[in-house]
Amino acid sequence: MGFSKEKRRHKIRKRIRKTITGTPVKPRLSVFRSNNEIYAQLIDDVNAITVASASSRDKEIDVANKTKSEASVIVGEAIAKKALDKKIDSISFDRSGYLYHGRVKSLAEGARKGGLKF
Repeated sequence: MGFSKEKRRHKIRKRIRKTITGTPVKPRLSVFRSNNEIYAQLIDDVNAITVASASSRDKEIDVANKTKSEASVIVGEAIAKKALDKKIDSISFDRSGYLYHGRVKSLAEGARKGGLKF
């Protein structure tokens, strides 16, 4: 028997997290994707704090009548704006074991469009 999708993702996630860490200067942009929503956090692993977060469920982010990929771009732009407000322009991207396509890729492109450097 092979791994379930969830176990496979967690195995990949651990492998990614061995190399990617967030610092106060260059935090880690962590992505979580559920069936309907997408969430992004900027995490400073040195001090163990979340610097900023954005999700498709936030009140100020309007994703009504948008596809999930379009919502991901909007969330990426929102997290970029929050990061730039805190004088952060460079980040490490943590895809959390998800494949880099679809909504994860859309969020990353939205963050780049918002002004973040990976």
